[in-house]
Amino acid sequence: MDQVPPSPNAIEAPPLLPSQPGKKSGRRTLAVLLSFCLALFLVDGLVSFVDDGVIVLFHSHALSLFRGLVSLAAILMALGLYVLIGASPAVPKRLFLPIPLFCLASMLATFPLAIYWHHQIEAIGFAISTAQLMLAVFLVGLCGKRRQGWWPLVSEEQLGAKGFSGRRFIAFVLGNVFVVLPLIAVFLFACGARAVSHFSEGFMALHPKGFTVQVRKYVREDGKVVQLFPMAHVASASFYQQVSRTFPSNSVILMEGVTDNGNLLTNKISYKRMATTLGLSEQKEMFTPKESAGEPIRVDVDVSEFSSNTIGFLNLMMLFHSQGVTPKNVSKLMQYSPPPGFEEQLFDDLLRKRNAHLLGEIRANLKTSDNIMVPWGVAHMPGLAREIEKYGFHLSETKEFVVIPFGKRAETAGK
Repeated sequence: MDQVPPSPNAIEAPPLLPSQPGKKSGRRTLAVLLSFCLALFLVDGLVSFVDDGVIVLFHSHALSLFRGLVSLAAILMALGLYVLIGASPAVPKRLFLPIPLFCLASMLATFPLAIYWHHQIEAIGFAISTAQLMLAVFLVGLCGKRRQGWWPLVSEEQLGAKGFSGRRFIAFVLGNVFVVLPLIAVFLFACGARAVSHFSEGFMALHPKGFTVQVRKYVREDGKVVQLFPMAHVASASFYQQVSRTFPSNSVILMEGVTDNGNLLTNKISYKRMATTLGLSEQKEMFTPKESAGEPIRVDVDVSEFSSNTIGFLNLMMLFHSQGVTPKNVSKLMQYSPPPGFEEQLFDDLLRKRNAHLLGEIRANLKTSDNIMVPWGVAHMPGLAREIEKYGFHLSETKEFVVIPFGKRAETAGK
């Protein structure tokens, strides 16, 4: 009897490949983890947008503390996400690499923007948070094209096929250690150097060899001379010694130093702790011009001329200089709430008011002396220089001093 061939429908199907529940579960976990990262980036953008909007429109920082906590979590997330991208090709770079790149770019861009447009820093912050919110919404929209439902934001189908690659991760680490991090360090150093020079109008500079200051000599047609010596509360001992030796013997030295005749400061102004920590010297201990170098006269104002808000702030700040960073002092600082317009008032007390007083002393001493030496803080120098030029003086000579050397002794170099 002829054998009837089996029907095509009766052909036994080949056995199914064994399922890989571990791999499927790992991809599911990765999709959920990436969804949390994207959601946190979106929430941070939304909170930052609202907080910056409230600051710009109403000058209120009511949400800033909450915003700070969310932003900190988002920054840590972005850092972890960046490492995950380098370790696993399964993470879709098109969707998630923009997150750590945006966080890095926004932080780095803040430095040069704050240098040249610091008065518009609130508007700059609002623009950055707006850009973050728009980017987050765009990325969520891209993820939504291939998912069903609202969660997770990232579907497993959007993940790459490959898993962890040790060789790839090693190359990623080496590239960041030897290329990315050095470039960031160079950029930050360049921004720091530019900020120091910009805000001091060239009186102070940051170089690889250390912090330097520029002493400027101004002369007038009648032979009168005014020299501006930018000083620092803490510096190398050799800096103070070199400055002292620079004063002519026939000069009048107008010394800086706020007095406190009414004992209004509960914590005396001292930078000894800072100087000791940094291995430097304190100005009031090391800077003592010899009598042969000229006639030193203290011409600063008294604390009683400051506002009560400024005095209270100075008392708070001096706690850290006298007692160090302790939990009690940090708690006091966190509880401190400055009144409206406090920054302008502080600037007026510590800088403008003292400069005006000093300029009066300069004019008075020019009547009896041909050489006026002004060793005052760097912050005072730009305003003093502009006012001195109004008196008919012009810049005739500059000399550079190393204030804080990096790894070698201070030295001077004439210009």
